[in-house]
Amino acid sequence: MSDTYRMDFPVSWDELHRNARALAWRLSELGPFEGIVAITRGGLVPAAIVARELEIRLIDTACVATYDKKDMGDPSILKGVEGAGEGEGWLIIDDLVDTGTTARVVRNMLPKAHFATVYAKPAGRPLVDTFITEVSQDTWILFPWDVAPVYAKPIKEMR
Repeated sequence: MSDTYRMDFPVSWDELHRNARALAWRLSELGPFEGIVAITRGGLVPAAIVARELEIRLIDTACVATYDKKDMGDPSILKGVEGAGEGEGWLIIDDLVDTGTTARVVRNMLPKAHFATVYAKPAGRPLVDTFITEVSQDTWILFPWDVAPVYAKPIKEMR
């Protein structure tokens, strides 16, 4: 596990849903959009919520692998995007922009698309056009699909 992250920020399904709807609310003023490109895997859930709220039915994916658990690796494009041109009129949706590695890859694919994330960290924030919540760079966001209920040690025991 990487030593880069000093704290965890758990996000519940309810919080993620509420924040993705808030993202859709902000984006609703900027549309209409032709379609959405969800960055897999994390962007799939917020993209589904945004698509529902904005009544967008055309959804594609950009599949880029950069993480292995909490360790960052070189980006690997597993699937590009067809039929969106340079992205004009399209939304790119992801759960988070962290270091900006994935964002740069997808920005290069669709330079004219509007890039939106639910969460943003300082290193990646300049690469997105719209986001809802900023968290510190040294925070690891625990998304609801990555966790299971377990005993939590008191903070004093963890130090």
